[in-house]
Amino acid sequence: MEQQHTIKNTVSVEGVGLHTGKTVKLTFHPAPVDHGYKFQRIDMEKEPVLSADINRVVSTQRGTTIKVGQAEVHTVEHVLSALSGLGVDNVLIQLDGPEVPILDGSAGPFVKALQKAGIEPQDKAREYFVVEEPIFYKDEATGSELVALPHDGFEVVAMIDFNSNVLGQQYAHLNGTTDYAKEIAPCRTFVFLHELEFLFEQNLIKGGDLDNAIVIVDRKVEQDELDRLAEKLGKPSVTVDYDDGILNTLKLQFKNEPARHKLLDVVGDISLLGMPIKGKILATKPGHTPNIEFTRVLKKVLVEKRKLKGKPNYDPDAEPLFDSVKIAAWLPHRFPFLLVDKIIELSDTHVVGVKNITFNEGFFQGHFPNNPVMPGVLQIEAMAQTGGILALSTVDDPGNWDTYFLKIENAKFKNKVVPGDTVLFKMELMAPIRRGICQMQATAYVGNKIVSEAELTAQIVKRS
Repeated sequence: MEQQHTIKNTVSVEGVGLHTGKTVKLTFHPAPVDHGYKFQRIDMEKEPVLSADINRVVSTQRGTTIKVGQAEVHTVEHVLSALSGLGVDNVLIQLDGPEVPILDGSAGPFVKALQKAGIEPQDKAREYFVVEEPIFYKDEATGSELVALPHDGFEVVAMIDFNSNVLGQQYAHLNGTTDYAKEIAPCRTFVFLHELEFLFEQNLIKGGDLDNAIVIVDRKVEQDELDRLAEKLGKPSVTVDYDDGILNTLKLQFKNEPARHKLLDVVGDISLLGMPIKGKILATKPGHTPNIEFTRVLKKVLVEKRKLKGKPNYDPDAEPLFDSVKIAAWLPHRFPFLLVDKIIELSDTHVVGVKNITFNEGFFQGHFPNNPVMPGVLQIEAMAQTGGILALSTVDDPGNWDTYFLKIENAKFKNKVVPGDTVLFKMELMAPIRRGICQMQATAYVGNKIVSEAELTAQIVKRS
């Protein structure tokens, strides 16, 4: 198992933010295991901390912005790419301003700072999001498409196509043999000349400079436009190298540097998933918006996979803790309303029940003819009966007590339950039982699918 990693020493970089134009000092600090990537705005009251999480993303306009409460951090993708690309899992990133500095427009300066700080293993294994089946996202409007495929390691292939006579189609590739620090991290952000005026008008690139972006020129430009641009950039003049199609005769580090930078952005944006990936990512015409929407899809899959990690193991040959006769001795329910056949697990904090669904269930007669589906409300009832066993296990004479519903919250029905299914109902205490009040998280499984879930609150009441 690979270990988690953090940095050995604190290290800082300083520069202006691309969009805010404000000078910001960014400091990397070592962090404990399972900390992940977190930003801290030390210039704000109470110094709020923001987790680098896909659920915190509020904008993808020319960069990725996260926000918690009133605290924002703009343009997080390059620094996150550097951390992910170097295999750093846990770090606290302090900022004395609202935006990660753009520096030279790449992840290179962050990589150099992290390498200077040193990277060291920690005493806990790294957890991966393992892609087990293809996961797709496509933006029909732009043609952007991202796919995750099963793969032993981590690999990214990026293809860009801006219908430009300068760029054409470009590809970039990151795999286990790629030196991220030398081949991906130094690749700078780029922008087309025709986009610059719009970005200035939108007040978006106050920190923009010809030193922190490649400006692509794919058309003839009149001198008055160049003069206006030079004034906005604070330069005495700007020129165009029409042979290479780049402003101010800047030289590319790689022929496909723009595609490599797009790959760099993909690595940074998908790190907002919150854990490294084992899989192959194919990104066609990526950008911050499709990258983030794709990562949201990955997050949904991750949440479902985490729920399935708690799926009980059911061995039909094993002796149950409770058979139907013992269940009936504890619960007041009888035919046709006793909806639990076995109890296979019972502890102080959880219980697991089993229900075998057959076509002979009375409710299939009307729900529905020629389309038998177990009603969601009866799935909830079966969960409650299972939870009742856990609740009644806390009293001395369970046969003399009943449980009554007080509340059902966040109920979700995700897949149909039909004849032939074996349903496992797992009930977990959300808080200790006090004054007879039980709060439980309920999850129902059929095979490797979650069919329903809910938060249930009930009260144990002694029979009069």
